[in-house]
Amino acid sequence: MLDSASHSHFCIILEMTSERIGSALNEFSTCDIGDALVKLKYPNGGFLDGITMYSPDRHDAKLFGQVITVKMVDAACKTSPSLPKHFCDYNEAGKVMFVSQPHGMYSACWGGLMTTRAKYLGAKGVVVDGRFRDIGEHRDMDFPVFARGQSILGSNGFTRASEVNIPVQFKDELWIQPGDYIMGDADGVVVIPVSHIDAVVEFCTTRKKIDELTFEALRSGEPIGEAIKRLRQ
Repeated sequence: MLDSASHSHFCIILEMTSERIGSALNEFSTCDIGDALVKLKYPNGGFLDGITMYSPDRHDAKLFGQVITVKMVDAACKTSPSLPKHFCDYNEAGKVMFVSQPHGMYSACWGGLMTTRAKYLGAKGVVVDGRFRDIGEHRDMDFPVFARGQSILGSNGFTRASEVNIPVQFKDELWIQPGDYIMGDADGVVVIPVSHIDAVVEFCTTRKKIDELTFEALRSGEPIGEAIKRLRQ
């Protein structure tokens, strides 16, 4: 077991590592990272298909951070575990909460009260694999909310939070693991596994230089097919 001094040192190292990862990845877009993960044969290219940015209401907004996962279950389920406190209180400064709602639910599992609490705790934003409500409140607080859809109904009587920081399935072989990184922008949302970060940064850095040359060629009048064949393959 670590003593208090060792634990503090370990936390500082983790924080520095997280800052390094953020600095390395933040200059790229979700499209850049998705292309890299396709090349690396990661399921679905890490793309969280169907998740859209609803807040803030501006095209240049960007969400990036390490994931805290939340698994929601049907409110009638008696066999799943229960949490000792509200799931929103598990938010942490600099992190992104990913909420997995049972598919097919027409109720929301995130709303304005939760954004208020999450913002106070320093969370970067939320990604909801399901529905949310109170869109105006999130936009007024300039808090990033990405979701599958909206609802006018709250969660009471429909869903409840069961577990936090466990692997949750998004689609087929694509899972969200606690500690993964998530990036969201106007194009969509991508999950980046920690094990792939170095390879993603290497690919994106190289591809960015190639893209710059490709744009330059196109602006000079070169046909797009020829430019892509010459530079991108």
